Amino acid sequence: MVPAPSTLLKELERLRFEYGRGLGERRLGLLEQLDRGRLRTAGQVLRLHEALCLLRAYPDDRAVLRRVESMLEGFAERSDLAALRDELVDSGIAGTDVDYRFYWITARWLARGWPDRLTITWPEFDNAPSLVELLDLLLPYSETVALDMVDRTPRQWLEALKRDDETDAAFLIRRFESFDVSPAVRERIYERLDVPMRLAGSAETPSRTRAKHPVPKVIFQKRPLDTKRPDLRALVPRLRPRVRSVWLQEARALIDRAREGMVTRSRDLDGFTQADENDIRMVRFGRGIEFALMGARPEHRLLLEARYTILMLKNGVPIGYALVNSLFGSSEIAYNVFEAFRGSETAHIFACVLAVGRRMFGADTFSIDPYQLGHGNSEGLRSGAWWFYYKLGFRSHDPGVKALVREELAKIRADRGYRSSVRTLDALASEYMFLHPRGRKPRRDVIGRVGLGEIGLRISSYLAERFGAEREKGIRTCSHEALKRLEVDSLAGFSPAEREAWDRWSPLIRILPGVDDWNAKDRRALVAVVRAKGSRRESEFVARFDRHARLRRAVLELAGG
Repeated sequence: MVPAPSTLLKELERLRFEYGRGLGERRLGLLEQLDRGRLRTAGQVLRLHEALCLLRAYPDDRAVLRRVESMLEGFAERSDLAALRDELVDSGIAGTDVDYRFYWITARWLARGWPDRLTITWPEFDNAPSLVELLDLLLPYSETVALDMVDRTPRQWLEALKRDDETDAAFLIRRFESFDVSPAVRERIYERLDVPMRLAGSAETPSRTRAKHPVPKVIFQKRPLDTKRPDLRALVPRLRPRVRSVWLQEARALIDRAREGMVTRSRDLDGFTQADENDIRMVRFGRGIEFALMGARPEHRLLLEARYTILMLKNGVPIGYALVNSLFGSSEIAYNVFEAFRGSETAHIFACVLAVGRRMFGADTFSIDPYQLGHGNSEGLRSGAWWFYYKLGFRSHDPGVKALVREELAKIRADRGYRSSVRTLDALASEYMFLHPRGRKPRRDVIGRVGLGEIGLRISSYLAERFGAEREKGIRTCSHEALKRLEVDSLAGFSPAEREAWDRWSPLIRILPGVDDWNAKDRRALVAVVRAKGSRRESEFVARFDRHARLRRAVLELAGG
């Protein structure tokens, strides 16, 4: 007798991380039978989809990959999926719907690409009354008479205002695109509305089923997956990634893949929505592991740290993302592997993320912020994120946390079945964790220990004392005074992004201690640092800042340490 499809699925999942002689043929047989079978529950359909996504990233051989690609290509037409489609909303499977309160940039991207598939979910639109108050700003003045005199619900208003072939969501987003305000204000007002939307699934809409970036060669998995816990201090320096620039067309495709990866997981990530198509590089590690490293557009860059976001790919399949904020020879890391790929090469790929910080930004110290560890983050607490990083060598400098760690380790030694409570994990995750180089005294001048917020408070105090509410005048004055202080004749030759960086940095330049005693070379170097903040690649800013010893000391003094 042929086993039931549910039994075949369990066997396929049992072999999840097993590779070697004969297993490819065994897996291929299971896939062929599952391709013909019909699963009975939505959970089983989703599990099969996840197993196929994993195998696309980690195929045994060409025959397995062909079968996996064929099954994913036709997954939206499976009869079991058609019967269970309503139960698979937000699964990211091709042809299924996605419900989410998309941020402005993502909502605009969806409205441009799939305008007829995007609609407002009115029963969940709690802020709908605020929309009516905004319509007089979003419409021509001649229409506002009706807004004042006619009583309609927000839904009725949009239905009356839009063209017959427009959806309510597409109409609203297009009106916001015409809103005569700055991009930052438009984005903030739209996101305050918190509009719930549904992206109706089709063969063309974003999905995880078809998510793959072209690769010149697929690396097949011949041995069991490396799930061991590496010695990061030893492994990271040995990783020698190859870095290449990408053409504009590929850069745009990578940004689309990243946005697609978020939309189909009901998420949004600033690093991808604000990615700069002119600052994207591919970082290749071998074994089919490749990262798309994406810088932020100049207007979205932070004042100090350089913020880069990584789309992690395995054989071209998006398997997760990471954030790398760098300065002071250190990198703050956020790391997330998509659920289908967890437990595979998680620790090794994390080591590759650290290698990006080391190779691209000169980092020798790495930090994890409390939220990523699980503090105030239920998903992080459930996943045991704090222990994952602890076992990889990260440590807190906080005395209270260190004492709690000793207590927990004693309980584990006494009872191997002991598990830290959620409350304890939240307390453990309440402070940064750090990985410092072995054999060297831990530095204090690293992200997570430097009080960067204190610098912002110092700038605010300075502007408040001199200019009060006239902040625009203050920035203009500081910009002019910063030119004089650094002996720069004018901003002639600066690009628009470099001018914006100069304006943003000018209050900081005014309050930097000791600059008047610097020599001409150090002042010119500071000008180059500021221009690099607005340059094509923000990584250049990190390199110039970290080389400027006097600037680093001055910034650290402002930060209070």
